[in-house]
Amino acid sequence: MSNITDPPPPLVAADLATLRTKLDTTLPKKDAGKNILLATWNLRAFGGLTKKWTNAAGDTPQRNFHAIVCIAEILSRFDVIAVQEVKGDLRALRHLLKVLGERWAFLMTDVVAGDPGNDERLAFLFDTERVKPSGLACELVLPETARTGLPDPANTFQRQFARTPYAVSFLASGATFIMVTLHVVYGTASSTTDRLDELTAIAKWLAGWATDASVYDHNLIALGDFNIDRVDDPLYKAFTSTGLFTPPDLNLVPRTIFAKPGQPQKDKHYDQIAWFNTADGIPKLSLTYVKGGFVDFRGSVMASLAPEALSWRVSDHFPLWAEFAV
Repeated sequence: MSNITDPPPPLVAADLATLRTKLDTTLPKKDAGKNILLATWNLRAFGGLTKKWTNAAGDTPQRNFHAIVCIAEILSRFDVIAVQEVKGDLRALRHLLKVLGERWAFLMTDVVAGDPGNDERLAFLFDTERVKPSGLACELVLPETARTGLPDPANTFQRQFARTPYAVSFLASGATFIMVTLHVVYGTASSTTDRLDELTAIAKWLAGWATDASVYDHNLIALGDFNIDRVDDPLYKAFTSTGLFTPPDLNLVPRTIFAKPGQPQKDKHYDQIAWFNTADGIPKLSLTYVKGGFVDFRGSVMASLAPEALSWRVSDHFPLWAEFAV
């Protein structure tokens, strides 16, 4: 039986070589004491695994060893990655960690119960030679009534998130930062009400947390799959309504593998990396943003597959990343 730690077959090795060359030329390098590389990636239904390098007809799930080693190669280029859609079945995650090696660790939530939770967890994977957890790990639970000073005319604080946001603090090169990740409920194709409510609630909650004098740390970075359709649409405005800032360069890059290469991104801004960048009583980020982007693995990984098939092997979302100077 094949093992994921075995030398990969020639076809997989060729994919990895192509992918490494692309990553070497498109991503910033890890620079000790000078930068932090953060990313967010919705890994489609990241749960089960077919323990083979090459699938046979009828194998399910479609994700296999080939996909895992390519996913690991991409993740290894960052310091902390927020991962959405980790499922109750942890086979794919366990094999991913075998490939990443002993320097990598993870923190994650339990599965969210109920149909809206979709059997999903939220996770952070991190390179322990670059960052350390600094003490805080929590799920964001909304109070029964709105926090003092936070108007709540839509009553958005009266129910919990479909998939509870997860916050973890990290320390890197003397800088402490809290990363908050979530996967906003999509709702129905004909209505954005559920998403609008959740985005409004998370924006209010993060603003309240950032201004609280007893907060663990004021460096808050929100990242994940927010299911925002377009910049400046009602969903985006709700998300940024309390001062969350999204860097302009990230507003120009595609989020999914179904986007047309080379065309400006006009919609499907699902994934976001954001922080507070105002002086309205909310502390600004003390880290210095350098640049951001995405990883387009199309053509480098399983190039013969159609986009739909590739989405089940790797993902339908691209990783979104940001570099900060410290």
